[in-house]
Amino acid sequence: MISRTLRLSVLATAVFCIGTGSADPLQAATIPEVFAPGVISGPASDDAPVFTPDGRTVFFFRSNHQDYNIMVSHQVGNQWSPPRIASFSGHWRDLEPAMAPDGSYLIFASSRPIHGGNTRPDGHWGGKVFPGRGGNLWRVDRTRDGWSEPVRLPDIVNRVDSTFSPGIARDGTLYFMAATGKSGDFQIWRAPLKDGRYQTPELLPFCAKYECVDGTIAPDQSFIVFSSARPPAATQNNDLFIAFRDGAHWDEPIDLGPEVGAFGAIESRLGADGHTLYFSSNHVVPPVFPKTGTSSSDGLSEMQSWNDGTDNIWKIDLAPWIAQHARATASRQR
Repeated sequence: MISRTLRLSVLATAVFCIGTGSADPLQAATIPEVFAPGVISGPASDDAPVFTPDGRTVFFFRSNHQDYNIMVSHQVGNQWSPPRIASFSGHWRDLEPAMAPDGSYLIFASSRPIHGGNTRPDGHWGGKVFPGRGGNLWRVDRTRDGWSEPVRLPDIVNRVDSTFSPGIARDGTLYFMAATGKSGDFQIWRAPLKDGRYQTPELLPFCAKYECVDGTIAPDQSFIVFSSARPPAATQNNDLFIAFRDGAHWDEPIDLGPEVGAFGAIESRLGADGHTLYFSSNHVVPPVFPKTGTSSSDGLSEMQSWNDGTDNIWKIDLAPWIAQHARATASRQR
């Protein structure tokens, strides 16, 4: 349930959109809502939720920006269970899970040692060295008793020591980001899967000029959502962009708008329904002054449980953008 403070914030944003006449209907239709406040979105940083096909189990990563664990929670009735560390995590710096659309395996990023021992790989991005914070992609398979031991993906995927943020299409094609751009910027790559082997990764064309991070791919690869500070992002924060795909052709990315961009969104993931988008942000819901006794108590409770300036998970519905693209495509084909 959305708190009173959050409802007032959402209402104020909606009134602003309508009152100024600035509102693109898409922007007004999708105002972010916090996901499971106080349970999934908690006082630590919570990012990158992925769901089993039935939508009733969620994996995400929780951190204090030094310690990183992949967590799991189950939906019981209308509530989410207290998260616990996933069976394959908890020993190394694990983050950014991605679920195969059929739920049979999960891929995640980790700084765990590649060849055993205790030496974590260094990371290199943005022209800097990050000791022990490198990233490789690892896979775990669902078994009768839970999950297998993690296995590192082949070098054709893990080509650099800073490979993160996987996404998995229905046919097994893997999307991921790697620090391969100019000055070590992140770019998003696509590696088709053929006969059980990943093929040479292809750079997504709209990531050649501007940094792209944290892509989430539709199961049929009809669109991808990612974060970027590319124009028309109004600030240095990342906006969310959606790019549609027709065959092998990618359309120009579309900014999801300032209402979402103001959050500085990262770590986007697509929900099990195929159109709910989850993303992370350290956005703080501001209080409405003057506060009443009730709102003061609610605000303090929220501050202590989730509304504290760390990353929380938010969600919006992509249905308006998907529908608009379908209408534009149908119009072109007439």
